[in-house]
Amino acid sequence: MAVGVFDSGLGGLTVLDAVSKRLPEVPFVYFADSAHAPYGVRDADDIYNLTTAAVDRLWQAGCDLVILACNTASAAALRRMQETWIPRDKRVLGVFVPLIEAMTERQWGDNSPPREVGVQHVALFATPATVRSRAFQRELAFRAIGVDVEAQACGGLVDAIEEGDMILAEALVRSHVDALKRKMPEPEAAILGCTHYPLMEDIFQEALGPDVTVYSQANLVAESLADYLRRHPGMLGSGTESRFLTTGDPRKVSGHATRFLRREISFESA
Repeated sequence: MAVGVFDSGLGGLTVLDAVSKRLPEVPFVYFADSAHAPYGVRDADDIYNLTTAAVDRLWQAGCDLVILACNTASAAALRRMQETWIPRDKRVLGVFVPLIEAMTERQWGDNSPPREVGVQHVALFATPATVRSRAFQRELAFRAIGVDVEAQACGGLVDAIEEGDMILAEALVRSHVDALKRKMPEPEAAILGCTHYPLMEDIFQEALGPDVTVYSQANLVAESLADYLRRHPGMLGSGTESRFLTTGDPRKVSGHATRFLRREISFESA
């Protein structure tokens, strides 16, 4: 009954932590494609090929349902995967639709026409590949009208977080927020469009100011997954144990992950 959780690196551990707490009875298999991270600087075809290879490995591990806990993969590869690649007995879900649904106060599966929502000026902080894809803007347009989205590509931030260099990461957050504010001086809401960024949520909030509502993803994805499994219990796969897989050096990745989540994490080779 395992569920797969995929990220190019360690950012998806923020999602794994939340879904594990929300669904403690479900074993999760986490896959980090550390050998090819970060994805945010890659082109769409490269991201698609790496993501499908990772998802296929999770299917082999007994996970019929896989969460792409990677905004870059969700933005650049998921739609193509759903249209051309995923078999009928498997499911792959992304992470940014639940966030947009929360921001627009639309329920999971609500396909009614787009309508006006409470915010008109939204800042999006994401990787360069996610920004290029315009996937957030596309999904938002399905649900809301009259919303201006200003995107800021946060180059270097994922690398700094992965390496545990929080001094550099904080400096980069403040620099990227400053750059965003030059384009949109008074955002009403901000989307942290990468699963690494919740680790820096306090810094984003401080740099943006107390009047800006900051949306990050982990808890929203956890609630959406719980709802999905209530409606589709048959999507729990055959896997029976939680595991951590990586394409990188398991020892090195385990050390970074342990610091990342502040608890012992042990990866094995994928």
